[in-house]
Amino acid sequence: MKVLHVISSMNPETGGVCEAVRICAGGLQKLGIQNEVVSVDEDIFNKTDIFLQHALGPAANAWHYSKLLLPWLSANITRFDVVIVHGLWLYHGFAVYKAFNALKTSGIKPKLFVMPHGMLDPYFQRAKGRRIKAIRNVIYWSLIEKKLINSADKILFTCETELILARLPFWPYKPKSETVVGLGVIAPPAYNIKMADVFKNTVPGLNDSPYLLFLSRIHEKKGVDLIIDAYKQIAKSQLSSINGKVSNLPKLVIAGPGLDSNYGIQMQQTVAESTLLKNLVYFPGMLTGEAKWGAFYGCEAFVLPSHQENFGIAVVEALTCNKPVLISNQVNIWRELCEAGGALVADDNKTGTYDMLSTWQKLSLVEKQKMGVNARRCYDQHFEVNAVINRFQEVLFN
Repeated sequence: MKVLHVISSMNPETGGVCEAVRICAGGLQKLGIQNEVVSVDEDIFNKTDIFLQHALGPAANAWHYSKLLLPWLSANITRFDVVIVHGLWLYHGFAVYKAFNALKTSGIKPKLFVMPHGMLDPYFQRAKGRRIKAIRNVIYWSLIEKKLINSADKILFTCETELILARLPFWPYKPKSETVVGLGVIAPPAYNIKMADVFKNTVPGLNDSPYLLFLSRIHEKKGVDLIIDAYKQIAKSQLSSINGKVSNLPKLVIAGPGLDSNYGIQMQQTVAESTLLKNLVYFPGMLTGEAKWGAFYGCEAFVLPSHQENFGIAVVEALTCNKPVLISNQVNIWRELCEAGGALVADDNKTGTYDMLSTWQKLSLVEKQKMGVNARRCYDQHFEVNAVINRFQEVLFN
């Protein structure tokens, strides 16, 4: 059995889709199923992956077009039993559709699955500042994307909420079949003191202070401004009139790629220009390896008041480290987390984020520790990678 995963990029800085592919392909490979990943990257980012990768870039354009991809697909696609397109709106999906269309009369045709990874969420058609992109998506859907979606054997979703939302923004949306396969997250390496040391060296000044952790792209969609605004309000309320210092407030670490974007620069300026925040909020950039796990293991809680989050791999990674998560109700897996007692959930606005952080501050140490235990239990029940990969295998080959 052979599976081909087709994705635009496996660059970790592009977000969670490449990590989802890495988890799926690696998990299936361990079950004895041969997996290959093809992208339009110029190079392979993680050469330790156990599956074969093909980087067919360069594709330095908005559509991520590469002249090498379609010929490669045409020459290789029949080697596979299953082809999975990960993500939408870019050239790699169109190339797969073209390659499959050319097989109509050949009699040899793999199964075709499409995994949107949240890219059919109506948020992207409704969000302020995306009007031009929303119009572009409508046109692209009518000309290209609907053909891929409606011709696939099955559309795969990470959770029930994603499946329901995907039916709303575009027409005609008539997939042959839909199913929820979930998404597993690999448990982290066991904690060791080196993780903490590497993380502390990455964030000078934090020392042994308690902290809340945001770890994702520094992007408007993620609600970083909401965190900073709510955190500033709480800091003001705890400012001592005697010594002018803030007491009993964990510091805030905002980690992830995107600091050099206009939004990222704006967030850093907001903190730098505040005498209250500049010694409380840290921007260490993207964290990987031991620094990343040191950040997770050492935090009080993970914070993500995102305006749209299809799954949230970093959210689940926090659960694996026994950490409560403080998230918005726009993170599609919020119900599972809330029911397990491992999360605080609020609306994705200033009031909701402030109330959520305030509630966390008022919890006792025992209550916070209990939430951490519940968080790990939620991971074991819903997101443990082996159970999800077994379910994935059943869907692909039954």
